[in-house]
Parts: sequence; structure tokens; C-alpha cells
Amino acid sequence: MAAYLQWRRFVFFDKELVKEPLGNDGATPGATPTSGPAASKFLCLPPGITVCDSGRGSVVFGDMEGQIWFLPRSLQLTGFQAYKLRVTHLYQLKQHNILASVGEDEEGINPLVKIWNLEKRDGGNPLCTRIFPAIPGTEPTVVSCLTVHENLNFMAIGFTDGSVTLNKGDITRDRHSKTQILHKGNYPITGLAFRQAGKTTHLFVVTTENVQSYIVSGKDYPRVELDTHGCGLRCSALSDPSQDLQFIVAGDECVYLYQPDERGPCFAFEGHKLIAHWFRGYLVIVSRDRKVSPKSEFTSRDSQSSDKQILNIYDLCNKFIAYSAVFEDIVDVLAEWGSLYVLTRDGRVHALQEKDTQTKLEMLFRKNLFEMAINLAKSQHLDSDGLAQIFMQYGDHLYSKGNHDGAVQQYIRTIGKLEPSYVIRKFLDAQRIHNLTAYLQTLHRQSLANADHTTLLLNCYTKLKDSSKLEEFIKTKSESEVHFDVEIAIKVLRQAGYYSHALYLAENHAHHEWYLKIQLEDIKNYQEALRYIGRLPFEQAESNMKRYGKILMHHIPEQMTQLLKGLCTDYQPSLEGRGDREAPGCRANSEEFIPIFANNPRELKAFLEHMSEVQPDSPQGIYDTLLELRLQNWAHEKDPQIKEKLHAEAISLLKSGRFCDVFDKALVLCQMHDFQDGVLYLYEQGKLYQQIMHYHMQHEQYRQVIAVCERHGEQEPSLWEQALSYFARKEEDCKEYVAAVLKHIENKNLMPPLLVVQTLAHNSTATLSVIRDYLVQKLQKQSQQIAQDELRVRRYREETTRIRQEIQELKASPKIFQKTKCSICNSALELPSVHFLCGHSFHQHCFESYSESDADCPTCLPENRKVMDMIRAQEQKQDLHDQFQHQLKCSNDSFSVIADYFGRGVFNKLTLLTDPPTARLSVSLESGLQRDLLMHSRRGT
Repeated sequence: MAAYLQWRRFVFFDKELVKEPLGNDGATPGATPTSGPAASKFLCLPPGITVCDSGRGSVVFGDMEGQIWFLPRSLQLTGFQAYKLRVTHLYQLKQHNILASVGEDEEGINPLVKIWNLEKRDGGNPLCTRIFPAIPGTEPTVVSCLTVHENLNFMAIGFTDGSVTLNKGDITRDRHSKTQILHKGNYPITGLAFRQAGKTTHLFVVTTENVQSYIVSGKDYPRVELDTHGCGLRCSALSDPSQDLQFIVAGDECVYLYQPDERGPCFAFEGHKLIAHWFRGYLVIVSRDRKVSPKSEFTSRDSQSSDKQILNIYDLCNKFIAYSAVFEDIVDVLAEWGSLYVLTRDGRVHALQEKDTQTKLEMLFRKNLFEMAINLAKSQHLDSDGLAQIFMQYGDHLYSKGNHDGAVQQYIRTIGKLEPSYVIRKFLDAQRIHNLTAYLQTLHRQSLANADHTTLLLNCYTKLKDSSKLEEFIKTKSESEVHFDVEIAIKVLRQAGYYSHALYLAENHAHHEWYLKIQLEDIKNYQEALRYIGRLPFEQAESNMKRYGKILMHHIPEQMTQLLKGLCTDYQPSLEGRGDREAPGCRANSEEFIPIFANNPRELKAFLEHMSEVQPDSPQGIYDTLLELRLQNWAHEKDPQIKEKLHAEAISLLKSGRFCDVFDKALVLCQMHDFQDGVLYLYEQGKLYQQIMHYHMQHEQYRQVIAVCERHGEQEPSLWEQALSYFARKEEDCKEYVAAVLKHIENKNLMPPLLVVQTLAHNSTATLSVIRDYLVQKLQKQSQQIAQDELRVRRYREETTRIRQEIQELKASPKIFQKTKCSICNSALELPSVHFLCGHSFHQHCFESYSESDADCPTCLPENRKVMDMIRAQEQKQDLHDQFQHQLKCSNDSFSVIADYFGRGVFNKLTLLTDPPTARLSVSLESGLQRDLLMHSRRGT
């Protein structure tokens, strides 16, 4: 049985006779009308058709009368007389509106080639741009085939004597074209075809006995013998790019495909081939029915009787017959307007319209030919959605037949288009878990899986106990090859007990938190967890130490403390870490890690001391905690030597100067642990002298009380008063200390004598002899002060009386100006002149040059201005009660302070009279008296 008989046959084409267009009366030129009602229904071509071709939207015919006919899509047949006798060959270019024809204008063997430009007209007919004889030499021969290259630079003509001529150049013009004999042989030429591959142009030449190819784009025209099998006329064709532009030769036994340099595949299609044609990926073969005796191809068609012929349309890619039908006496098969047209000898035209892809697929679905449907869809370039639908139907079919392995393979091909849950539900049965695993694996490889899919796939692996597949799934080479949610995978593996696999994922994909959770909570490998943290970059190491520090400190305190020391000083990841090395100086805030040492005081002390030594600018919390820790150790220590050492360490820390800003906190710590030396030191640093005094008083340390007063009495004089009150309340004999206090009070005049007496009156042991010397000296000093004050009062009274007399004279007696010289230039006075009550006289021009105002004497103005400024200052300060109270409290002589404020006028209102003068010479008497008063006041002081 021939191979092609095993190919399935389908009816993928619809056949119908071409009808005449509406409005046509059916009178086809040259046609003989038939009787009956169907005479005008179907298109009937002119009789005597000898050759056909198609292209550029028309079907072209040539007949025995020398006419060329054009049948456009409107089916309005037109024609013109191209030759006087007959037309033998036509070639319509597909990319240009150029038609090449071969025919005869006279009897004999003298064929002519004519090139027609169908876009131009000459008297209503297409323009013939070139005419030349087809036979290059003098020996007559018949043209057997014709082909033209689409670039219009090559035309080949084959002859029955086995020769081929090549026209090279512009075929539409004689001037630019050159004709030469390309091939000579002993067998008739039955087919020619040009093939363009890049810049190389090949010409296939087939005879009745062989096939060869030429490279015609070069100079030497190299020839390649491809095969020793030939074919008949019109039994060769050139395929489209879907078959790589192969040259097809349809022999009686097989159909061969050729590349320019070698033979390709062959197909065993039996039967005597009459026509071979290529149409949109299909090979169209017309062969004679084997029941009918064969006839020679070169026998005149007129001598052939009507016989039945078989037209087969083969899909070489998908290996099936798309259409097969029997026709009577086929003239030719043409392709135009997206359909195939079969011309028969009776003048009828049969149209073969290809069914749409969906219809063809439905036909295949009905026969359950899903594989063939898939191949067909791919060859028809169906979109991915359409292909996915076929895969799904194919998978459903296999699933219903029980072929689960085959079904899942088809479902896999739907990934990205079909909802995964549709497939997953079908394979949830435990017996089909391997099918589900295969589907989920592919889903992950295409990065289309969600968290649920990852969970399901890992559960499949664990239930199948397929560790090799599990490792293959999770151990990818790079981050870009990961097709699943790593965190979900870690959770599932951890839950299933696959800790090593979960750790691998967490470590390789930098899920540090999960890695440490598994190590610490599941495996309890604290050493490895700490080593892993030491390899992390700074920020991640810091965050994980805060998160897991307490657990690690509980189990491995020493190693944990060492890592914390490095993290808080100058952290560098260990050399085996994968991250980039941190820049020098990265360090964590050591204060934030103190809570980790809650139950490890020994490690805490070592950590705090290390930080205070290595990093003096550590946060304040480090020093606060270290102080508290040292005080706790000091308070609980029983050994005197160790206690003394701890005492020295605590005092040293207090004296380091780190507690200036947190004085209160340090003081509270020392008081809580009854660390008295620390308390006294902090009191002194905080200038809390009252508290120091109070401490020594509580402990009845009399000498320390006196020492505190001597050290800090200058800063706070009230300490002596408190000391006197303290000793006064003591019933025991404190005469020595009372005398020392009284001596200082007397020297500094800190208390009035009466207050001293009242204070000591509370002490029953104190006698008059204790304060006798104090009182005697105090009374003597007061007597001396009284005498000095009386002398000063008498002097002030005399000065006041003198000033009042001068004022009275100015008011009652005339003022005689006897100055003869100007007080500015010392020249003799000349009128006009200016005189002042103070006794100064000036030239008018000198006065105007040097005076700042008309009412003031330029000579006395500086002194007067000082006095006025003092008065204004007194006015401004007369409301400064706080200052007055402070000076009164701090001064040794309160009375002198009050007298000073009286003198400034704080307790009375002072009014200054500064009325402007009306003229330079007639100055107001009151103003003069005021200035004179100010002047004398300044002199008196």
C-alpha cells in the first residue's frame, strides 16, 4: 500500500461552480450557449484555452486564436489580440503588473516572447514593451516552459530540445537585457523556477529525466545535479517559506522536494501526475485515475478524450489529505483571491474555498484527532488561547479514557491559559499524585505558581518521599531560576520535618529569620545560629541579635558576649560570609543590648567594662548600668578586701565625669545602695552643700561640719549660720566649735549680734564667756562705725548749706558777667557774645560752631551730661526691687544698701525741669539754677 493511502482524508475545502455575476446575460465571447434554464447560471470560459496563469487580482488565459483573456474578481471577462495565431505560454508576475507571454504570429516554429505592461495602454490594449524571438539560434524548437524572476532581471525559457535560455537584465527593455544559453541537454525541459536566498539567485531546471540547479546571480553559473528523476510538464512547483522554498517535482512514483544543493524529503504519492501546484502551504496534485490508460504529456490536448482525473490537496506538514475530488479533463489549477480554481475542458470553473480553521478543528474534534488538530492549529498560526483550548479538550479526552499520564501532559501545555485549579482537582486522588506533581513542577518552572501551588507541590514530594526530586526542585543555581515562593517553601518543609532542606533554602535565599528560627527552635543548634549571625551584614546581624539575643545568651553566654562586643565596636562579617564587607566603623548602639544580659550579670559586667574601655563615647546607659552593677556587687560583697576594691571601682567610675548630665540618677543609685562616699561626692559635685552639712550633722561629725563650712562658706555663707544653730542645740560641751563659728561670723559679719545671742540662748551649756569676746569686739566695731558716720553727716550738712546759699544768691541778686575772653578761643570778647550763669562767655560764632544746643554751655556740658545720665540711671533702677532685695540679703552692711537706694531716689519721686530757653541771652533763671545745682552736686560728690 502506498504511503499516502495511510494519510487521513478530510474535506477541508468547499467545492462549487463559479457563477456569472448578476446582470450578466451569459453571452461569453466565443462560447456556445447551451439550452435549458442553467445556461446563464454558471461561468463558461471561451473555447480553445491553451494556457492559464494568475496574479495581481486576475486570472489570465491564452487561447488557440492568439487572444489573451483577463478574468478579474468581478468575473467580467475581457481580452485582446496578442498574437496572430496562438498563445502557448503565460507568466503573470505577482509583485509587478507585468505579463510575459509566448506565442506565434506566423506558421512554423518561430515562437515570440512579448512583455506586456498591464498598467499602461496602447489603443485600449495593454502596452507591449518588448518583443523578441524565443529561439536564440537558428535551429527551430518548441518552447516548453517559461518563468520570470520577480525582480524583473531574470527570465528563463525552456525548450523541448533540452536547452534553456536565460535573459539577464531588465526584461522589459531590449537595451538592458542579454540572452544566453544556460543549459543544453537531451531531454525536454518540463519545469523552471527561480529561488532567491539572500543575494543569491538559483534556477531550478527539471527535465523528463533529471533535476539540476544553477546559480544565476554570479558569472560562471555553477550547476548542481540534484537527481536523476524528472517529471512531466506542469508537474513542478516552488513551495512557500513554510516549506523553506523547496522545489517540488511530482514524479509518477514519488513527489520529491529539493534544496538548491541537495535533495530533501520525498512522499510516495502514486499515480500518473498531470499538474503540481502549491497553494498556501498545501501541495495540489492532479493525477490520472489508474483505471484509465496513461497518455503522453506532449500529445495534443485535442486528441485526448474526456477522462476522469483526481485532484488531491496534501498538507505535507501535518501528513493528511485536506481535500480529494474527481474532475473530468482538468485544464489547469490556479490560485487567486484566496481560493483554488479548477478549470475543466468544458469551460467551467470550479472554486475550492478552504474552510476556516475553527471549522476544520471541529471536524477533527468530532473524530477525536486531537494531535492532528494541534498540528493543524500550529501550522495555521492559531493564537495561544486557541491552542490551549485544544490541549484542554485533548486532555479531557485522554482523562476520560483513563490515560492520566497522557492527559497531564496535555494539561501541562495549557499552563498560562487554563486555570490551574481545573487540572489540580482532577488529580487530587492519592493514586494520581505523581501526575499532579508533574503538573505542579511545570507550573513552577514557568513562574506561574502561587503560594498554594508551592505548598501542594512540596506536600506531594514529602508524601512520595522523593528526596531527589525535592532537592532538584529547591537547589537552583541562581536566584533567577527560582520559580516558587521561597518563604512558603521554607514553611512547608519545616512543618514536614525536612529541616535540612528548609535551612538550605533559607540560607541561599537570605531568609535569615527563618534560618535562625529553625536552628534555634527546631534543631537547637545554638552554635551554628550564632556563627550564621556573625556572617551577616551589619544591619541584619544587629536586628537578629536583638531578636534572638536572650535565647543565645541563655545557652552560650560567652560566645554571645564576644559577638556583641564586636558588633558594638567595629563590626566586620566573618570571611565566609557572602555579603560585601562593611565599611570600617559600623557599630551598633550598645545600650540597646543591655536587656539581653538580664540573667547574666557576670557577662553583663564584662560587656559594659569592655565598652567603657574600648569606646569611651558609649551611650550614657552603659555607664549607668555599670555603676548600678558595681554598687550591687559592693553592697552584697562580704570579703573586706574585695569590697574595698569594688568601692574604689565605683568611686573611680563616679569621678570619670560621665554622670554630669544624669546627676540625679547617679545620686539615687548611690542612696539606694547606701554608698555614702558616692553620695557625698555627688553632693559636692552638685554644689549641694546643705545636704553635705546635713549628712555630717546627722552623723554628729563636728569637725567635718566645720570643714564643710570652711570649704564652701564663701559660696554659701548661710552654712555658718546653720552650723551655729546646730551647735547651739547640742547639750554637750561644744565651746570649741562654737568659738570657731563665731570667729568666722565676726570676720565676715554674717549675723547681727542680737541674732547670735538669741541663737545661743537655746543651749543650756553655753555661758556668757563663750560669746564675751565676740560681743566686745562687735561693740567696739560698731562704736567706731558710729563715729565715722557722724563725721560724714556733719560734712554733708555743711556742703548742703553752702549750696543752698549759692542758689539763693542766684535767685535774689543780679549776675555780673565780667569775662573778657571767649572760653573757647581765649580771644577778647566782642559783640555779639553769649553768656551763661555758670560764668562762661563765648563769641557768638564760636558758640554756634561748638555748641550742641542753645540751652547748654559747651564747657559745662560734659560734666552736666554725666550728672544727668546718673539721674536717669537712678530713675530706671528705682523699680528694681529684686535687685534691691538680693543686695540687701547678701550685703554685710544692710543699712548702707538702704542708704544707697535712698540716695538714688528709689523711695521718692525725682522730677527734672528741662524747659527750653527762649533766647540765647535771656536764659531762664530756673534753668540756670537747675544747671548750677547739678554742677555743685557733681562737685560735692
